[in-house]
Amino acid sequence: MRLETFHAEDLARLLRHRQIATIDELRNALGTTVDSTVFRKLQELAYRTSYSHRGSYYTLDEIARFDDRGLWSFRSVWFSRHGTLVSTVEAMVTESDAGYFASELEDVLHVPVKVPLLKLVRDRRLARAKTLGSFLYLSIDSSRRKQQMAGRQVHETEPSALGLRPGVRVLPDELKAAIVLFYGLLDEKQRRVYAGLEAMKFGHGGDQHIADLLGLDPSTVARGRKELLAADVETDRTRRKGGGRKPVEKKRRR
Repeated sequence: MRLETFHAEDLARLLRHRQIATIDELRNALGTTVDSTVFRKLQELAYRTSYSHRGSYYTLDEIARFDDRGLWSFRSVWFSRHGTLVSTVEAMVTESDAGYFASELEDVLHVPVKVPLLKLVRDRRLARAKTLGSFLYLSIDSSRRKQQMAGRQVHETEPSALGLRPGVRVLPDELKAAIVLFYGLLDEKQRRVYAGLEAMKFGHGGDQHIADLLGLDPSTVARGRKELLAADVETDRTRRKGGGRKPVEKKRRR
C-alpha cells in the first residue's frame, strides 16, 4: 500500500504565513509538480480563490476578514465571500438598494465588470434598464427591481448612504438659475473649469447634465473636469499686476 506523501497541513502552514499564495507557490509547498494534487489537498481545507487576478490566488477562510459587503483584499488581491467574480457581481447587484451602474460597481470591486454583467443579463440572472444614457443593472426579480428603481430615484435627488457615489441630479429652479448666472460672469476658460466642477458634484452622468443646463458640449465639460482632477489649471491673473483701483489714502489729521 502506497503511503500518502502530501499533506494539506503544508498548504495551510504556507497560507497562514503568507496570507495568500499562487498555485506555483502551493505546488512548491507540497513538493509536487501536479496541479491536481494541490487542488485535492485544498479540498481538505476551507479555502477561497481570488476574484481578481483571474482567480490565480488562494487563501483560507480563517485568514480572510470580509467587510460588510463580503469583500477582503491583501496586497491588492481581492476575495469575495460570494466566490467568483460572476457570483459576486450577481450578489452585489441583487442585494443593492438602488442597483448599480457598471462604473459604480467597478469602484466597489476594483476590477472590470462589464463582461460578467453582460453574461448575467444574457443568462437572465440580472436585469437592466437604460437611464441617463447608461445601463443600470438590477435584480431579476420584478418586485425587488421596483424597489431598487425607487431607491435609485431617492439617490439621484439627494446625497444618500446607499454605498454609491453621491449624486444630486434633480436641481431646484433657484439653484439652476444661480449656476447659470454665475457661469455668465466668467471668461471662457473659467466657464469650462466651473462646468467641470459642477459636473463632479453630480457623479455619474454629471457631464451631460451640466452640458444640458449650460448649453455646452459634454466633451467641454469633461475637459474642464479632467483639468481639475489633474490640477492642470493655469492661474493667470485676469488683471495685470498693479492694475485696478488705487487704495484711498487716509486723510492726515490737522
